[in-house]
Amino acid sequence: MKYYMIDKTIILADGSFPQHEIPLKYLREAARIVCCDGSVKNLVSAGIEPYAIVGDMDSLSEDLTARFAGRLFPDDDQETNDLTKAVKWCSKRDYKDIIILGATGKREDHTLGNISLLADYAKDVSVIMVSDTGIIRPLLEPGKVFSFPGQQVSVFSLDPHAEVTSRGLKYKIDRLRLNSWWRASLNESSGDQFELSFTGGPLIIFLKFRE
Repeated sequence: MKYYMIDKTIILADGSFPQHEIPLKYLREAARIVCCDGSVKNLVSAGIEPYAIVGDMDSLSEDLTARFAGRLFPDDDQETNDLTKAVKWCSKRDYKDIIILGATGKREDHTLGNISLLADYAKDVSVIMVSDTGIIRPLLEPGKVFSFPGQQVSVFSLDPHAEVTSRGLKYKIDRLRLNSWWRASLNESSGDQFELSFTGGPLIIFLKFRE
């Protein structure tokens, strides 16, 4: 699976900084990197500068605040997290092809919250999340998902009433109601794509990197 980096925007959240070669490659080749304020220190330590810094600025040191004063976009909205603020900032500027990095790890509650938000973001922008183990993408409507033979796949639903049917997965899903998160996990792609049809939803798809 390839995601070409022409004019893609990276949003770097304040979870675990990427270590795997794929998210690190995305960082190096991004058209622009928009940082949640807590992630700036790690990005700069990796020798990369942010295009913009968005958030309530409570995690930004005085030195970095002064250094990037012209790239700060404060947002003190307490009803959203910094990742959502960054996505909204990008959308308003028509940066709508987004890869989110650093949104997992550190704390499980933050990880779960960030993953669930993908379904909301996908209503306004094209977005995936990339961790050190794979790609997480929202699926708002039935359709095909590009893959590779043998790729490990898990399917989750934010709607406990969603019924899912698959084509192209090793373990066929047939009108399965995803009323628990484990029910369609740990599957495997049979080819270079698979198809999911469903009522309800949206779905969240995890695609593990090739080993």
